[in-house]
Amino acid sequence: MEEALLRAVLFGTPILLASLGALLSERGGVVNLGVEGMMALAALAAFAVGLEAHPVLGVLAGVEVGSLLGLFLGVFAVSLRANQFVAGLALAALGLGASGLLGKRYEGVPLPNPLPEGVLAALALALAFGLHLLFFRTRFGLYLRSVGENPKAADLFGVSVDGVRYGALALGGGLIGMAGAYLSLAYRPSWTDGMTSGLGWVAIALVILAAWQPLRAVFGAYLFGLLFFLQFRLQGSVPIPSEAFAAMPYLLVILVLALSGRARAPKALGQPFDRGR
Repeated sequence: MEEALLRAVLFGTPILLASLGALLSERGGVVNLGVEGMMALAALAAFAVGLEAHPVLGVLAGVEVGSLLGLFLGVFAVSLRANQFVAGLALAALGLGASGLLGKRYEGVPLPNPLPEGVLAALALALAFGLHLLFFRTRFGLYLRSVGENPKAADLFGVSVDGVRYGALALGGGLIGMAGAYLSLAYRPSWTDGMTSGLGWVAIALVILAAWQPLRAVFGAYLFGLLFFLQFRLQGSVPIPSEAFAAMPYLLVILVLALSGRARAPKALGQPFDRGR
């Protein structure tokens, strides 16, 4: 039982970090469907820097790459007011393709000094509580929630809607980048193409499951982590096809999306803001 809970926390950590990053941007009204590609590129950057320099610097590199990709998404979703869903999907495809191409030289190379999983898992939990305080105890959190609910009203009160959304995308991208760094520097201290294995899409679904609340995302992430652990642990020990176990987490994702109508999303989510209108 203790082993299952421990592995649930450790495997749920990248899902938690990625979901917190997506949640942050969505609180500001920007849908980020590029999480999977952002995680992949950040994981590659973190591994490359961790291998050539130090794993701690690798984490910082992953965070920086995630933040830059968040700002890159902001150019299209915020400044150019493009369709946020299309822009996010394009970023996901770009990130997965670029990481696969650029990471070929690192395939099969182990990381000699990986980071302890528990340290980053504890940091992720602390960040969830910190994000809760940011949302409900700080001026920026008030601006962020206002922009996500009614950007026109926030603009009338002098809040820079575009500035807040860019800030949310940069901070959220940093958390997504940390999720990728955790995968390549701690959980699986190596680089392989496709190592995110759909965790970015799970994180997006978790945002809905958590009803855009950081602390609820903690329990949801660990639940997904437990399902992934059971998927590997129970294979071969019970007369159920392995494909059924592999599908368990994703069936839960489908269930979450089917019930998403019951969760109240920020009112301006996915809607570009045009000050002139």
